[in-house]
Amino acid sequence: MLSDCWKAAKPGDFVVRRLSPLLIVVLVLFFAGVADAENWARFRGPDGKGISSQKGLPVTWTDKDYKWKIAVPGLGHSSPCVWDNHVFLTSALDKGAQRLVMAIAADSGKVLWTDKLASSTHEKHALNSYASGTPASDGTRVFVLFTTNDDTVVRAYNFAGKPLWQTDVGRFYNQHGHGCGTSPIVWKDTVIVASQHDGPSVIAGLDVATGKIRWRSERKVRLTAHSTPVILEREGKTPQLFTSNTGDGLASFDPRNGKLLWRANLFKSRAVNSPVVAGGLVMAITGGGGRGKELSAVLVDQQGEVTTDKVVWSGMKNLPYVPTPLAFGDHLYFWCDNGVVSCLEAKTGKAVWTERVGGKFWASPICVDGKIYNISDKGEVVVIASGTTFKVLGKSQLGEQVHSTPAVSGGRMFLRGFEHLYCLEAAK
Repeated sequence: MLSDCWKAAKPGDFVVRRLSPLLIVVLVLFFAGVADAENWARFRGPDGKGISSQKGLPVTWTDKDYKWKIAVPGLGHSSPCVWDNHVFLTSALDKGAQRLVMAIAADSGKVLWTDKLASSTHEKHALNSYASGTPASDGTRVFVLFTTNDDTVVRAYNFAGKPLWQTDVGRFYNQHGHGCGTSPIVWKDTVIVASQHDGPSVIAGLDVATGKIRWRSERKVRLTAHSTPVILEREGKTPQLFTSNTGDGLASFDPRNGKLLWRANLFKSRAVNSPVVAGGLVMAITGGGGRGKELSAVLVDQQGEVTTDKVVWSGMKNLPYVPTPLAFGDHLYFWCDNGVVSCLEAKTGKAVWTERVGGKFWASPICVDGKIYNISDKGEVVVIASGTTFKVLGKSQLGEQVHSTPAVSGGRMFLRGFEHLYCLEAAK
């Protein structure tokens, strides 16, 4: 019923029926390109790459430079999801007994709506939160993910804050008490969730309009994975959904039906950060918070069970555990939890430079107009130059703790701390 009402309310239907097929195709491609460029609709933005071409954002600033700053109730480590003038956030109150979804006006910081959901508390890692999954949007709906020990719930809203549907994809086994850290993503008309934990796990595709489960891929993960999937699309090729976990290692699924295409079952430890595609390769990192991390990079086109001889390059030194690596141009940037930053050749893994910026980092680096931004757990924003020469461009203080990755959209950067959401505006 919600689906039918939603379709009937779609603006512009009567206009589209009067347009020629060719013009429709041109308009769809044009507006899709605009949407990709302007909106930050998932964790780490368009395609999960963490890259924005936005110009004019500062590399240093003070409190007086913010366009606006608002207090955020509760605590959550999710990043902002931005579509047009809507900024979506999740949070949690009362030790997870209440989960919060909120929408904020990007231009003013005005709270547009909030929704509080009754939930239950559970054990989690001290550095995790009860609202660590970043919302995702398709431009007319926003999707959030919350878990307890009993369920993994995906909930959809329209942009006015009306709940549209809620789907439980299955129990979240929290045996080792880490909690959940993955985020939903949207691909075409499907919401995809990788619920990978200590028990029987699932990667599921849900209909964006109804929440109906279109496909399920049952997995045996063994250790909770906090990684968020990424998708690779190429003309004339089967689309690929890449995941990383202990049971499958680095794996590829068809996002149309959930079919396993191939897997490189090479991992002995958990995966926390997300897979990265660069230089014709897909790579993922496994390990723990201390030593013992390992990266494996394989060609994106594989079949069946992928053995160690198919690994193009691997590494065990200066690897991040929580922050997801950044691929930009021909290089990879590893921003380690301990403040060590490395630049490597994406195709070969050859080291270009390694430097220490100091601090501890749980947020992932993003690249804005060729400059790389990240935020330490103490709220220090560090900006460095991309390329073959290491250079610190600026440092600024938020003045509070931070675990969340920045978002960039519509000429603005959004930074989330433990207590506030900040907005910086690009120079005109």
